[in-house]
Amino acid sequence: MPETTNKGKQNAGGTARAADSEPTRVDYPFRDLEARARKRWDEERLFELRDPMAPARRFYCLNMFPYPSGDLHVGHGRNYILGDAIARLKMMQGYAVLAPMGWDAFGLPAENAAIANRIHPSVWTKRNVARMKDQLQAWGAAFDWNRELSSCDPEYYRWTQWIFLKLHERGLAYRAKGAVNWCPSCQTVLANEQVVDGACERCGTPVESRDLEQWYFKITAYAEPLLRDLDHLQHWPEKVRLMQANWIGRSEGATIRFPVPGDADPIEVFTTRPDTLLGATFLALAAEHPFVTGLRERGALSAGAEAFVDRLKRARVENRFAVETEKEGFDTGVTVTHPLTGKPLPVWIANYVLMGYGTGAIMAVPGHDQRDFEFATKHGLPIVEVIRPEGEPGFDGAAAYEGEGRLVNSGGFDGLPSEAGRRAITEALHAKGAGESRVNYRLRDWLISRQRYWGAPIPMIRCDRCGIVPVPEKDLPVLLPDQVEFKPTGESPLLSNEEFLRVDCPKCGAAARRETDTMDTFVDSSWYFLRFLNPRLETAPFESDAVNRWLPVNQYIGGVEHAILHLLYSRFIVKVLRDLGLVSFPEPFERLFTQGMITKDGAKMSKSKGNVVPPDALIQRYGADTVRLYTLFIGPPEKDAEWNDRGVEGAYRFLTKYWRLITDVAALQSDRGGADAAGPWAESGPARDLRRRVHQLTHQICDDMDRFHLNTAVSGLMQIVNAVQDYQAAGGDMNAAEVWEAADYATRLLGPLAPHTAEGAWARLGHAESVVKAPWPAPSAEALESPTKKLVVQVNGKLRSEITVPADADQDAIRKAALSDERVARMVEGKTVAKVIIVPGRLVNVVAR
Repeated sequence: MPETTNKGKQNAGGTARAADSEPTRVDYPFRDLEARARKRWDEERLFELRDPMAPARRFYCLNMFPYPSGDLHVGHGRNYILGDAIARLKMMQGYAVLAPMGWDAFGLPAENAAIANRIHPSVWTKRNVARMKDQLQAWGAAFDWNRELSSCDPEYYRWTQWIFLKLHERGLAYRAKGAVNWCPSCQTVLANEQVVDGACERCGTPVESRDLEQWYFKITAYAEPLLRDLDHLQHWPEKVRLMQANWIGRSEGATIRFPVPGDADPIEVFTTRPDTLLGATFLALAAEHPFVTGLRERGALSAGAEAFVDRLKRARVENRFAVETEKEGFDTGVTVTHPLTGKPLPVWIANYVLMGYGTGAIMAVPGHDQRDFEFATKHGLPIVEVIRPEGEPGFDGAAAYEGEGRLVNSGGFDGLPSEAGRRAITEALHAKGAGESRVNYRLRDWLISRQRYWGAPIPMIRCDRCGIVPVPEKDLPVLLPDQVEFKPTGESPLLSNEEFLRVDCPKCGAAARRETDTMDTFVDSSWYFLRFLNPRLETAPFESDAVNRWLPVNQYIGGVEHAILHLLYSRFIVKVLRDLGLVSFPEPFERLFTQGMITKDGAKMSKSKGNVVPPDALIQRYGADTVRLYTLFIGPPEKDAEWNDRGVEGAYRFLTKYWRLITDVAALQSDRGGADAAGPWAESGPARDLRRRVHQLTHQICDDMDRFHLNTAVSGLMQIVNAVQDYQAAGGDMNAAEVWEAADYATRLLGPLAPHTAEGAWARLGHAESVVKAPWPAPSAEALESPTKKLVVQVNGKLRSEITVPADADQDAIRKAALSDERVARMVEGKTVAKVIIVPGRLVNVVAR
């Protein structure tokens, strides 16, 4: 059981029966404090933003909205507690704060639950939302619940569909063939997460790769601004910006076309090293390359090659591209013509070439690319050296040389440095119409189609006469049908729901069919932060004036697992909306904080591992503020940390100690004249020292909070309480104004971290208003002043001692104090002091020979 200060027993209300010997001691009544605080916050509507257009000082603090998967654990809590602490801090600093919460409520897990439990996804989702909302409120999270939204509500996904139509109008939403995971047994498309070791997770059947018509967003049209504007995101973690830059993957090089004898269409490759073109000895294609598909359709592939292609399509992409993967391939029997030499080069299918990189075809230069080298070595293909490093012998056959140098074995280009060789060969290709300079991006267009039910329907109609036709805006939203049947195979019920499918073509009026694909849930989360300003708006997705006033989001908080996709897609959508004239800013999030993971037993918390720590029992036993405080104290919030139940007990003991201090101070100083009484301040002695220490720690805590060092802020608060206790233990006067000020400062500093406790303490200290409305404390320059200062003393540059001198001591006084120090005197004995160097406020260096 948690420790109690009077060793008494807790009653049902959370308070303890005081021992007869200590009638003034009380336990930490967390249940009563929580109930009173939440009642006050609700009644006074402290966290509601009444009029978004009114306040001059604004701060938009946003946690990434969660997927409503069910119970939250303490690892989830770190994200929301951090956000809540920052929101409360900014309120106390005088900002009007927008801190909303919503639910990323569409997605595959709800559909799987519907199949497994015979329950509609909306029922499962709403049940989980209610449960998680209760948990967030139990943590004391100060969200503006009047702005709550859910991406699965028709009034929300109506505008997700509207955004789709706007992208379609601008040519940024299009339909094209794309590879999907297909289970031939279940007769359905599988998400990547449903493919386990190349097989369907439901039935174990080997999964095939099939080309199906899919919907895409043309994010590649924004590749350059997405990359360029990363330079403006100086308040994002460097590693996140680097991850996005690598994902976009800008590279400069050349497009080279290799003619195929007897075929009108050449095979096109992109390379960053056109200077190595004369060393190309074969072409390697991805199994999914259209040229390979064409060979297969014409029956031009051997049975072995077809089996190889099928196996590659089932393999995981990351395994195929891994450096250590054995290089496998099949010769297609087809050759292409080298664009400069005219020589034939064989065309192979290789497992290390992927459609998602470049064009899905590479010119293989085994002398200067290690993957090509390993492939050529295994399959007996020629290896030619064309780049030789300056001043070094030629190719030794042991490994590929991938660096710069001078061209050799390259005909008229011999002797050129690599950079000049790249330019010259590219110009030669351009002159022959066989290639040109090009900037390439690793980024691929965003595949948004999902062959699932539980998502926003794509607002398009298929008409036999008119083709693909957009749904008119006046007919939005395209609603998901409620009466659907979920089959054990996982096939989308939209495919067989005639009521949903049947629709008249809006162009010609003929009978037509609705699109049955739904949108990727990342589309829902790419714009939700705009909707919070007016979540009930019926005439537009968001109110532009309010959005332009409040955004970009001042502080965005969430896990680093969203560093690429969610953040990149949100940036893309905002840039599109800006080009549509709907928003005035180019980036959605000004500051980004990615919190570390809380682990248990050295691993990420998960039900399958049995190491999940639910917060409910801990809150019931120790109180919400105890769980909050330990979560913040556990370590630097940007780093992973291991959960320790003993640490929870330590946080409880601190809050108990703090509450005892507040109770004692309030009782002893009830005759001081009210909560605002201050001074007179002692000019010297223990009370003066206490006040200086409290203001020093206040300065540290304020700085820590502003820099997201909340763990050391908690430590600073503990030191304030300890300083008062040390003062009391030394016989200090607990009626002194300095003690009252210490309790006042500690309570306001505790406000964002342990808000229920601070709320009760603030009232106990005699304040009528909520601690949320109290001004954030600022250290006093006068209080920080010390009559003395400490200086380290070096002798010949090595630390030897420390001296204390009056704060106003001049250089002569400091010199005398340093030379008269006992340790310094011993070090310079028998030597001549050449000079004494004084660095004001820091150190003294005695130079002796």
